[in-house]
Amino acid sequence: MNDIKKTSRTQARLPRGLADRGPAEIAATERMLAAIKDSYRLYGFEAVETPFIEYTEALGKFLPDLDRPNEGVFSFQDDDEQWLSLRYDLTAPLARYVAENYDKLPKPYRSYRAGTVFRNEKPGPGRFRQFMQFDADTVGTSSVAADAELCMMAADTLERLGVKRGDYVIKVNNRKVLDGALEAIDLGGETNFGRRLTVLRAIDKLDRLGVEGVRLLLGAGRKDESGDFTKGAGLDPAAINFILALIDPGKSWEDQVTTGDVKFTESEIGQQGRTELEAIGRLIAAAGYDDGRVRIDPTVVRGLEYYTGPVFEAELTFEIAEEDGRPVRFGSVGGGGRYDGLVGRFRGDDVPATGFSIGVSRLYAALKAINSPIVAGAAQRGPVIVLVLDQSEIARYQGFVSTLRNAGIAAELYLGASGMNAQLKYADKRNAVCAIIQGSNEREKGEIAIRDLVLGAELAATSKERADYLELRTKAQFLVAESDLLRAVRDVLARHC
Repeated sequence: MNDIKKTSRTQARLPRGLADRGPAEIAATERMLAAIKDSYRLYGFEAVETPFIEYTEALGKFLPDLDRPNEGVFSFQDDDEQWLSLRYDLTAPLARYVAENYDKLPKPYRSYRAGTVFRNEKPGPGRFRQFMQFDADTVGTSSVAADAELCMMAADTLERLGVKRGDYVIKVNNRKVLDGALEAIDLGGETNFGRRLTVLRAIDKLDRLGVEGVRLLLGAGRKDESGDFTKGAGLDPAAINFILALIDPGKSWEDQVTTGDVKFTESEIGQQGRTELEAIGRLIAAAGYDDGRVRIDPTVVRGLEYYTGPVFEAELTFEIAEEDGRPVRFGSVGGGGRYDGLVGRFRGDDVPATGFSIGVSRLYAALKAINSPIVAGAAQRGPVIVLVLDQSEIARYQGFVSTLRNAGIAAELYLGASGMNAQLKYADKRNAVCAIIQGSNEREKGEIAIRDLVLGAELAATSKERADYLELRTKAQFLVAESDLLRAVRDVLARHC
């Protein structure tokens, strides 16, 4: 006997940091995207689309991980040895697009785009390697009115998605204020780029880690719950205390940016940031959004280095229960800010720009937690299922399918090999409203049986009183002439769709 070599079976497993999505989530996401588009269009933004892949050099020093420039993003070389990367966000590709098409675009250029982005980072709870963002950007104006407008649009968008007023806040700060503070502790200039970015990322974790966690990251570093150690910025205690005083959540923003530190008060960029925040505050108040929807908050940082002015964060303030029952705030679902130097990298001159990005996947989880109608809507109905009870008559069944499709009704011919009951169970799993049944008896009479599957499900759950049973059974499945197929199916669909 010949030995039969056994082949090992490939294990079906999803890579860490990635997620599959079923039809219900996809349908809900589509409703979300439609609502966000409506909001963005109301503010005059138009659609644009950029590819998933960019030249790695287009990301430049704005890669998410300075110490591992090809590890923060997914990168590879093409056949001419050029480095390419999956896009890390939607902002850098937009900057490349605007620079490449600058003379053809209207200025200011207002655009929105939705798409998948990729992060080559350690996955964890709420942190994915692939997720969707929805951005809106205004390029070509330095007016802080553009920044204020994005904050107002973010508030309108959350309410359009079903988040109640009072359950969210759009928080605004200015990186120039932070830059002035970093100058005050001698972290200005290009040579301090790495430490400055470490400080900003530490401050950005204030909501999650609290003051003491940020203190550790501003100092020597911090070990997390898993034992992993994150190297800190290495600031001395005086510098740490200065930074923590600036971002003290217990103070008003006026108190926070009014500091007695001489270096800070003499910082031109720091005081410019204060002036811009005051201007945004006036614009927000004039539009009536100072009722708690939009608020100036110096704890907002944003972790990416390319921000140059106002920065904003969309935060959900309601609480949800974790698996262990503890209440927690949902937190940030979007943010953005001004990035006046990003487009200029391609052109040699600064081009003012500002933008806002919604984390679609995270926002979906939040909307699901509050049972928003956007995501809690009825599941998308499946097609009408035409059963195949006689394989020799499959062409006839295909004719029924074509009749329905030609009338604009989604329909599917059952292509399996199971019997009638199994086919009806299949139709239920497909969330079909009705099924078309024709056996030999119906065929001889030129008739078709229409099974109302929704009503049939009600029948299964109703009382066992014979009168009720017979009445529902008559409604749930009935005979019509073949020529009445369209009318009958439309009647059933009208009941439930």
